[in-house]
Amino acid sequence: MDLRALVVDDERLAREELCFLLSQVDGVDVVGQAANGIEAVGLIEDLTPDVVFLDVQMPGMNGFEVARQAIGREATAEIVFVTAYDQYAIEGFQVNAVDYLLKPVDVARLEQAVQRTRRRLQSGRPKPALANEDLEQIVKLVTERQSRRERLAVKVGERVMLVDADDLIFASLADDVITVVAGGLTGTSNYRSLDELQERLDPSVFWRVHRSYLVNINKIKEIVPWFSRNYVLKMNDARATEIPVSRSQTKRLREYLRL
Repeated sequence: MDLRALVVDDERLAREELCFLLSQVDGVDVVGQAANGIEAVGLIEDLTPDVVFLDVQMPGMNGFEVARQAIGREATAEIVFVTAYDQYAIEGFQVNAVDYLLKPVDVARLEQAVQRTRRRLQSGRPKPALANEDLEQIVKLVTERQSRRERLAVKVGERVMLVDADDLIFASLADDVITVVAGGLTGTSNYRSLDELQERLDPSVFWRVHRSYLVNINKIKEIVPWFSRNYVLKMNDARATEIPVSRSQTKRLREYLRL
């Protein structure tokens, strides 16, 4: 019998990518998708999936809060967390999940998670209880991390504007100055390097496509083929800024977007 899977992620591209990868794994049937935590809780109850591939970082109700709601309603679905957090952070959460996957998801690693899920379901053993106090600590930690990433200060002339991180289109580095384009604003950042700025942002969304550019992959308007099988990104700002993609990042971009 196929595993009935629910995919939960607030980013449409990420959901579609994971659904595509799951279609390459034998014995998995994606029965639904959810774009936010509230929708996920309802679908877990309505669809009774065998396994939920659950994004950790979502606005509003994050993945751990969804897990808490599902546990409170005595849902039987197994949980595989999908996250941009590093391995050690996830292991430190000590949650009762079958597995966790790091973004961008590798299909071989995904197959391992499916096999672990199948073994747990076939064992017939009850899942160990997830301590509520542990989950409270998890929710607090994730909320703190998200709050640090929600807003950025951008200096425009003599004014300092606060912008939502999701509105950041790209940041560029030239002559030791970081220029930030976010929504209709163009200004400068006080961060000393693009590396330092990137640490404050979601690594699954903000990619360092070039040593001088950090881009929001959800703000890419067009991907233009370039010389030697490389690409140039046209961004979704007023100027349709063109940003080169380095050789090392071209492969990642191809794999992520199935180019």
